[in-house]
Amino acid sequence: MDEAVGGEEYLFKIVVIGDSAVGKSNLLSRFARDEFDLHSKATIGVEFQTQVMDIDGKEIKAQVWDTAGQERFRAVTSAYYRGAVGALIVYDITRRSTFDSVKRWLDELNTHCDTTTARMLVGNKRDLENIRDVSVDEGKRLAEEEGLFFIETSALDSTNVKEAFQIVIREVYNNVRRKVLNSDSYKGELSSNRVSLINGSKNTSSCCSR
Repeated sequence: MDEAVGGEEYLFKIVVIGDSAVGKSNLLSRFARDEFDLHSKATIGVEFQTQVMDIDGKEIKAQVWDTAGQERFRAVTSAYYRGAVGALIVYDITRRSTFDSVKRWLDELNTHCDTTTARMLVGNKRDLENIRDVSVDEGKRLAEEEGLFFIETSALDSTNVKEAFQIVIREVYNNVRRKVLNSDSYKGELSSNRVSLINGSKNTSSCCSR
């Protein structure tokens, strides 16, 4: 076992980005609280949830940040991305324009984040198959071109929501183990982030690889 990881707890910052109304906030609330709000308004102000996972017997705290409505003004700030080691880039499978925006979001991510950031392309609203506007194959093809993980989700019926976050978090953990990321910096951040909201229910599922 890697001694650098043994017996430690970690805090990883994960950001959720994508066009307005693709379901980012509901993906986050479904993952963190198993809730879905059919009438959710655009997020205002900074919002994040911290979820605890167990990977290989290590306690991993994933602090997942929502764009807080900034994406409506194309003004997601560099501070939002600062320290992020994982990202979910979300589009709505029923709105092609949101899929077309993915490359712009990736450009922004590349500007503000290290290339080792674990990235997942998420096609949300899979429950609306009858009005699908972006095929699964198109999503897969873009993910392959850009070197991303890919999954389709439904925040409404919770299909693949946990899996999407878990795959990204495990990849971040693997990057720490492979020393692609400096593990000490993620141990050190814990003390300064103790104010994080820790949800009462622990998600202890260990997950999947690619």
